[in-house]
Amino acid sequence: MMHKQGFYEKYIKRPQDFICASFALIVLSPMMIILAIIVKIKLGSPVIFIQDRPGKDGKVFKLYKFRSMTDAKDKNGKILPDKDRLPTFGQKLRSTSLDELPELINIWKGDMAIVGPRPLLVQYMERYSPHQARRHEVRPGFTGLAQVRGRNSISWEEKFDWDVQYVDHITFLGDWKIIIETIKTVLKHEGISAVGEATMSEFMGSAVRDDK
Repeated sequence: MMHKQGFYEKYIKRPQDFICASFALIVLSPMMIILAIIVKIKLGSPVIFIQDRPGKDGKVFKLYKFRSMTDAKDKNGKILPDKDRLPTFGQKLRSTSLDELPELINIWKGDMAIVGPRPLLVQYMERYSPHQARRHEVRPGFTGLAQVRGRNSISWEEKFDWDVQYVDHITFLGDWKIIIETIKTVLKHEGISAVGEATMSEFMGSAVRDDK
């Protein structure tokens, strides 16, 4: 199924994202400066975590987040698992989603949207089924339908199904409903991690390789 842009997505969504991101960066800049100082003290440098992520049409961009994990290694110099590198401060950053505030820069630049499928790892691209790969038909988002339908507490397959459902139903009211529900989810600290995981287990690929 080919994605078709409606009036809102084609003419309003991007300007709206730019205006909202610009306003948020101005208003939240004092908080972001304070957070940067605390991250520097608690976790060290670099304060900003930068990683390649695939965006619209699979185009790779640099994602910005506040550092939330240490670089702790075992006696052999091998990096420790996430759960062993995620201190209490880092957990609080993630539970409040404050670590994601630098993504406002990505939204301002046009790499991302406020609402859309979350940008995942580059190596996942080759593991998607054709159905799941449709999540890259739009800009990735700061939040999305999957984030308000369970976040990291639901399976990868469920998350991707919600992502594709969003791609096929992008509306002004739908976006603002997701934004409001995201605020509620963050305040309740819901779906921060998968069961038995510090964050979310790695996506190893779909058992279903054919389009739905």
